[in-house]
Amino acid sequence: MQVYTGVDDAGNMILEPLERPITIRDLTRHTSGLANNKELPGLGELVKEIDAGNRENTLAQEAKKLSSMPLMFQPGSQWAYGPSVDMQAYLVEKISGEPYAQYVREHVLDPLNLMETRYVVPESDQSRLAAMYHRSDDGVLTHVPDDSAHSFNTKKWPLTPGGYGLTSSLDDYMRFARMLVHQGTLDSVTILQPEIIRLMATNQLADSVTERMWLPSKGQVGFGIDFAVRLRPPVTAEENNGVVGEFFWDGAASTLFWVDPVNDLTAVLFVQLIPFDRVGLHKKFRDAVYGPYHPNGCGIAMKGCISWQKEISRRDGFDIYPFRH
Repeated sequence: MQVYTGVDDAGNMILEPLERPITIRDLTRHTSGLANNKELPGLGELVKEIDAGNRENTLAQEAKKLSSMPLMFQPGSQWAYGPSVDMQAYLVEKISGEPYAQYVREHVLDPLNLMETRYVVPESDQSRLAAMYHRSDDGVLTHVPDDSAHSFNTKKWPLTPGGYGLTSSLDDYMRFARMLVHQGTLDSVTILQPEIIRLMATNQLADSVTERMWLPSKGQVGFGIDFAVRLRPPVTAEENNGVVGEFFWDGAASTLFWVDPVNDLTAVLFVQLIPFDRVGLHKKFRDAVYGPYHPNGCGIAMKGCISWQKEISRRDGFDIYPFRH
């Protein structure tokens, strides 16, 4: 593969040779360089034309189309969120010999009894799908039409992405999070070995990876295996609260979940609001769980502070009962 470095005076892409191959680790930590930025001069036009992530493509077709384009940067040199997780799903197919959706159902969802987590929601349950809302800059909420918001999940598509696409319930997602905080095992069912959980929760980004897209907006974090990993406590009251050792991720519609192994705690927040968290809900939710920011206070080192948490939660208008295990 070739690597994009810009365009010349005529608008033609300037390419350089690959310095090293993409590794599986690159795919799991978003340092692969796989192209999805539609704004890059020259390359962006190609990204739009090839449309690798089109839901009419299979994972194999998406992989082939991605490999036909130059990389956005040398593997391992930058962090950029994108199609790397879809390519993890494709690797699952190649290694296991099973379709990705089938593998996930057999090896994760069914063993954990996550029966309401699925790509396609049957017609009998479609009335339960949560509405999506768009919030304008002046605070006006507009209901996104259901046929648009739910279009991926009301019929079967060739694409079974690894990076998005499954619907779930709060109870199902909390079971998944509890499996993670229990080091890969829940109700005597083991999904992952403890050493794999520890690897996932360990920062995989070297200090030399200075270009990190919007990851720094998440606070004092690095990135592990498919999760942001908190490296340091918040340094200001404006940052999202949390505990060093926590790993988490959030979603485009302002959803959030985290796993806090220090306090044996998991949290799941389902919200259907775009653009992403313009109202600071994640900050308020975290403060309700951990308490207000204090450099050396109970809001950071939470053990023994559950009753205070609940008082704060009630005061701030949240009905929160942190799951402790």
